[in-house]
Amino acid sequence: MALENIRLEVMKTVEKSIDEFVEKYLIPVEEIWQPTDLLPNSQQENFFEEVTQIREEAQELGYDFWVVLVADMVTEEALPTYESWLMDMEGVEQHGQQKGLQNGWAKWIRHWTGEENRHGDTLNKYLYLSGRVNMREVEKTTQYLINDGFDIGTGRDPYRNFVYTSFQELATNISHKRVGQLARKKGNKMLAKMCNIIAGDEMRHHLAYREFVKTIFEYDPSEMMLAFEDMMKKKIVMPAQFIRESGQGIGEAFENFSNAAQRLGVYTTQDYIDILQKLNDFWEIDKMTSLTDKAEKARDYLMKLPDRMTRIAERIKVPQDPHQFAWVTPNGKL
Repeated sequence: MALENIRLEVMKTVEKSIDEFVEKYLIPVEEIWQPTDLLPNSQQENFFEEVTQIREEAQELGYDFWVVLVADMVTEEALPTYESWLMDMEGVEQHGQQKGLQNGWAKWIRHWTGEENRHGDTLNKYLYLSGRVNMREVEKTTQYLINDGFDIGTGRDPYRNFVYTSFQELATNISHKRVGQLARKKGNKMLAKMCNIIAGDEMRHHLAYREFVKTIFEYDPSEMMLAFEDMMKKKIVMPAQFIRESGQGIGEAFENFSNAAQRLGVYTTQDYIDILQKLNDFWEIDKMTSLTDKAEKARDYLMKLPDRMTRIAERIKVPQDPHQFAWVTPNGKL
């Protein structure tokens, strides 16, 4: 049987349990939080007082902090790109819900997108109210990111896509959680709560995607191992790798944003290594048997990779001079 056909059969097998995954790892619309629960309510009389408080608290947060928060928000706002990419995976059929035709994987992707979409809405509104960033420049960056699209090296292969999402959801959990911790240290409880709740969503999603991969390993271990190796050789880079400011080329802003995140300790090279190690451990790749010779070599590569990357990371120096972004002015005032 061709590899593509085997993948489709495995996807159909896992799809049979998709309702259980939705129930376990996603939250119904009527029960989950919405941005208005965390932001000032414009229908309340104290709305302007709360906005004033946001603007005052925002003055306590430094330049790199705002750069990272903007990039995190823009990444979340580009959900249309991510949904369209995942909906093109092998095994996903874009039926609607009418007459019970909805494909299980399409259901998961749509519901996952619905949850993720709230993150960008929340952070966008907060940034707008804070008065600390040039929203027009930020909005142009978001539009560029959606217009440009992205290629994360997965093609239409669900195995590679699920490795990427397993990794990336945990990376965003770490980033949002750390930003929340920094906000709390500066007394900004509202922003801290937003980031922590968003981080909680990302962790739920990470747990689901790593479960998908674990299940695929049970049915097609050698091909899943080769897909894992391929993605780690390409390196898992967040969608913001394609971010740009107006007048720049695709991806030019990413390195400067990444340096800001490393200076703050929001997301570092060591975090990347730790995520890889956690995935190796959870998927128990060291205990897998009946692998092809090629898959055995892939497993050996993946087992050694964390130590190899640690040695390389020790020699990397992060630039300490902040890049001047159009999104944020040095004193925070436009």
